[in-house]
Amino acid sequence: MKMGSEDARKKRHARIRRRLSGVPERPRLCVYRSDRHIYVQIVDDTTGKVLVSVSTLSKEFKEQGIKGSGVPAAKAVGALIAGKAVAQSIEKVVFDRSGFIYHGRVKALADAAREKGLKF
Repeated sequence: MKMGSEDARKKRHARIRRRLSGVPERPRLCVYRSDRHIYVQIVDDTTGKVLVSVSTLSKEFKEQGIKGSGVPAAKAVGALIAGKAVAQSIEKVVFDRSGFIYHGRVKALADAAREKGLKF
């Protein structure tokens, strides 16, 4: 049976998650991108709680007036998640790219988050 690209991504993500976990001192910054949107969460895996989340669907993002989910949108989402995290005194995170290639929108989001003060 032939494996599709989404199956391959899920397999990569499972492999990454075996050695990557968010703890209270350094929670996990989890990125998911679909064709139309990009979603980011900061998760504490010990309690299973989402501490901060932003996406291209969130109110804060829509107030900026950016359309779509391309690289400019990913940069805006990265800046928003970093701003919210720093406001909650979260400065260090573990980056979870969810099996996506570190390129394009995922890289733009990570770079913007780093510029706004997140360390990973």
